[in-house]
Parts: sequence; structure tokens; C-alpha cells
Amino acid sequence: MYTPRMSAALQTFGNALARSVGWRVAIEQPPPAKCVIIGAHHTTGWDLPAGLLLAWAGDLHLRWMAKDALFRFPLGGLLKALGGIPVHRHARGGFVDQMAAAFDRASALRLGLTPEGTRAEISHWKTGFYYIALKARVPIVMAYADYPSRVLGLGPTMSPTGDIEADFDIFRGFYANITGKYPERHGVIRPGLPVAPAAPVQT
Repeated sequence: MYTPRMSAALQTFGNALARSVGWRVAIEQPPPAKCVIIGAHHTTGWDLPAGLLLAWAGDLHLRWMAKDALFRFPLGGLLKALGGIPVHRHARGGFVDQMAAAFDRASALRLGLTPEGTRAEISHWKTGFYYIALKARVPIVMAYADYPSRVLGLGPTMSPTGDIEADFDIFRGFYANITGKYPERHGVIRPGLPVAPAAPVQT
């Protein structure tokens, strides 16, 4: 858990480090306390340190999810401290239900995801991020690393409507102006197969 002093120190460090390697951080307004933050385009392993710089400089306190087996002793405590959320891959209802329930329990939760899921070129985006936000009734924030301009930032915030095709038009429109390190690897911004319908969250 970050204290205010730790958060301020990490934010100062993140901004200074970004400047030292020639990047600029652009965050027009802080993201909501509860949201899904997506990052695109994902074309290189360098996107991970770029994302960390954005998270530190923006004081985002990002969380991320991984299969529950990774959270066993001795690394489980460390991974959770670093923002990891264990997902039980074989649990009834699947990861959408689990993450929606996590949002329901939390007073603040910013979940970071890469819809492309891989650095290679793909024919569609994975839609888990969309259905998590829809089920949890939280907005989606569009994060990016624009390599030609060397800008890391947070773009628009939108609330999913349930009309996935129309909402993906918004994603396409924004990321059309963002260029990854290897543009030829940009994934096609269109929804893949829908995930299984999520069961109601028990409150």
C-alpha cells in the first residue's frame, strides 16, 4: 500500500526518469478512481517500461491480473504488493465475473490491460477489458505510448454502452493518431469473439 509520501516520491522519480530518456508525460486529468486503463499499440517489449514510467509519473497505482498459480509462496505476497490480482482460470463465471466482483469490493481500482495481448500483429483485439468495464459499470481510459513524438499519456475516458461496434469506433478513432515502436505490428482494432456472458455479481 502506497503512502502519500511514497506516491509523491515515485511520481517525482517517474517524471524525472521519463525526461532523462527523452520522453514527455501528458496527463490532462487524473483517471477515475475506478476504471479500466487500456494501453495500445503493443508492438515491443519496451512498452512495459514505458507503461511503468506512465504509471509512476501519473501516480496511477495500476493493478494487473495474472493466473492464480503465480501467486503461491514465495512470490505471492510480492506480486500482490506490486499490484497483481490473482484470477482463478477455472472458476465458475470466468475472469470477467471475478474482476467485476473485485471492482465491486474496492473503493479504488485502476486495472491496466493491453487488448492486443501480444507484441505480434493480430487480426482483432481481445474483448475481456470491454466486458469487465461493462459488467463493473466503470469507464475505460485510453493510455498510449506514441514513439515518434516520444509522448506517454492518457487519452479520452469513455463509458462502454454495450454497443461494442460503436464503442470500438471510438477506440479506432483515437488510436489512429498513435504510433507504436513498430507500426507494422499494430493489431487491427476490432472486437474478437465475445466472451461468455457473465453471471450476476453477488453483493
